Amino acid sequence: MSDLIDEDELEALLKKLPEWDHEGNEIVRVMEFDEYMEGIDFVNAVAEIAEEAGHHPDVDIRWCTITLRLTTHDVGGLTELDIEVAKKIDTLVD
Repeated sequence: MSDLIDEDELEALLKKLPEWDHEGNEIVRVMEFDEYMEGIDFVNAVAEIAEEAGHHPDVDIRWCTITLRLTTHDVGGLTELDIEVAKKIDTLVD
C-alpha cells in the first residue's frame, strides 16, 4: 500500500501539474472538448492508462466536459500513484 503524500510535498508536486486542482483528498482536472466523441476517445485513452497502472480515476462525462478525480481510496488521500497517473493523463492533452 502506498503512503499518503504530506501537504508540503503535495504542494511541490502539484506545481508540476498546473491543470489539476487539489480538492479535499483528491486532485481534479476538468477538460472541455469540441465534440462529444473527442471526449469519449479521451476517456478510452485514460482507461488504458488506468488499467496499465492498476489505478482508476473517477470519471464524469457531461456532453463535451470530462472531469477526472484521482485519490487512493485505500489510504483516504493522495499518493505517488495518483501523481503518476495524472502525469500520464496530461500527456494525452498537453
